[in-house]
Order: sequence, then C-alpha cells, then structure tokens
Amino acid sequence: MSRFGKLSGLVLLICAGFMFVNNTNLWVAKRAGQPLLLAHRGLSQQFDRTGLTGDTCTAARMLPPTHDYLENTIASMRASFAAGADIVEFDVHPTTDGRFAVFHDWTLDCRTDGKGVTREHAMRELRRLDIGYGYTADGGRTFPFRGKGIGLMPSLDDVLATFPDRSFLINIKSNDPAEGRQLAAALAPIDAAQRGRLMVYGGDAPIAALRAAQPELRLMSRSMLKSCLLRYIGYGWTGLVPSACRTMMVLVPINVAPWLWGWPDRFLARMADAGSRVFVIGAYRGEAFSAGLDTPAEIARLPTAFGGGVMTDEIETVAPLLKRAPPGGASN
Repeated sequence: MSRFGKLSGLVLLICAGFMFVNNTNLWVAKRAGQPLLLAHRGLSQQFDRTGLTGDTCTAARMLPPTHDYLENTIASMRASFAAGADIVEFDVHPTTDGRFAVFHDWTLDCRTDGKGVTREHAMRELRRLDIGYGYTADGGRTFPFRGKGIGLMPSLDDVLATFPDRSFLINIKSNDPAEGRQLAAALAPIDAAQRGRLMVYGGDAPIAALRAAQPELRLMSRSMLKSCLLRYIGYGWTGLVPSACRTMMVLVPINVAPWLWGWPDRFLARMADAGSRVFVIGAYRGEAFSAGLDTPAEIARLPTAFGGGVMTDEIETVAPLLKRAPPGGASN
C-alpha cells in the first residue's frame, strides 16, 4: 500500500472513531423517569382510519364506543390526565367575537347540529351546539352521543382556567399568520409558568408569526420539522444541533428514529440542551404527521427504558403499557 493510501486509511479510521465516540450511547446516562405521554385528541372516540382524507367525516365512521368521552372537551382532558397523560393536545379556531373555540373540524357539519365554517361563528353560538350530534358507529342507524354534547364546546380561556397547572399542545388549524398573532395575544396575559407548559403546532405562517411574538414557546410546523430532521441527519454526527431544532417540539416517526445520530439517549440529551422536546410518533409513510403509537406492537418498538416523549391517540391503551396510569385509570 502506498504512503498516501496508508494516510487515507488512517484518516478514515480516525473519522470513524470520532463518529462512534461522539454518537454512541455507551457513556450517556439514561434520562430519569418514564416516557412523557402526549394524548393526541385526548380521550376520544376512535374511528376507522382506512382511506382517510382531509375531508373525511370521522364521526360518521366511529368504532363502537368503549367510553363516553368526546374529544376537545373539558371532561375528555380531565379523563386523559387521570389515565396517565402528561400533555393533552387540542385544536383551536378563532371566533368572530375574538376568542378561540376548542374544536377539531374546520366546519361544524360533521360532528355537530350546526352548519358552516367553525371560525365564522361567535363563541356564544358555538356553545349552544350539540358536539356529539353526528357520531355513529352503524352507518347512521343510531347516534349514541346525540343530545349528550350540548354546551360542551369550550373556549381556549376555559381550558387554561380549568387546568392552570397542566401541559397542553395547541393545534392551529389554519395557515393564516393573523391567527398566530391572535394566539400570541391570547397567551400573553397568562402566567409565564403556565405559558411555559404550552406547545403549539400548525401551519408555517401562523407558527412563524407566533415565534416572532413569543420566541420562548416550543413550536412546530411541518417545514420546521423537516428542516430540523434533515439537517440533523446530515451533520448531527458532529454533535452540532441545527438551529432549526431549537426551542421546538420534535416529532420523530418510529421508523425514522434509528437514522438520527445518537439515538436515543444522546439525541434526547442534545435536543433537551437545545430547549426542545422529542415525541415518538407512528411510522412515516408520506402522510401527515398525525398517527401516534397506539398498539402494544408499536410500543414494543421503543428503545428499552426510553426516556423521551410518546404521542398516542389511545392514551387509555398506551398508558398502562408504559406504567403511567394510576390504579383504576380513568373513570366515566
């Protein structure tokens, strides 16, 4: 072998050694405690997810109910925390009277007895609706929640006042920058400690506006997440954390996680040092980042003694698997 070849081999060996030492978990302490559980949609009615699109009325394809809770309600959030959730996700829409309604759908027609675009109504109108009106598990023959959801749509103010010491993930449902500015104004008066327990995700434009107004909040948009993960995969082996990954919520699909340098413990430590929180979600297959880890088989794919966050759509199933539910779990 030539002298140049030997030198090149030595350089490669040194580089490989550096990459190993800099990214191995052998000398990284495990994060204390159990996984942080994020209840996406709270304790909610499950539905058939086959062939879902953005326009699918999920209330009309509800699975046979196993509990009485409806998503985005105070009762659902309380039950989610009782079941073992550390953080509950909910959705918001601005209203014509300057407030935010906590409700999932862009329009009212699917779940409620109302009509039209959610944000084109005042909060006082939305409170009169029956949010359980459209749920059916048998193609419309019966509606088990009809009449039981009247007055249950809360406002953002209601949620924050009811749970001042709890953590939430707020989902902005539009890509309107004005909505980010409005949410920033709505959150500004609350206690700084309570605001620090909140995270927000949504469209690129409103999240950018919210970041400009309140840079201390942990935020996420699709472009932010893509920029963070791609940059980290590209040069995270150096130990450098991309600026795109700082002070944000980082969703990591379970099938992408092994490609992240230092996964899991060193990666989690690096993100924590950057002021970010990491949550593992379901496998990425090109669709929107919305599926959680919901089954025992998916939970089994987590690293041993995993100390990061886990997002799930079925907190009542997942919390007992991760030993977070108190004896008896949630009650109706």
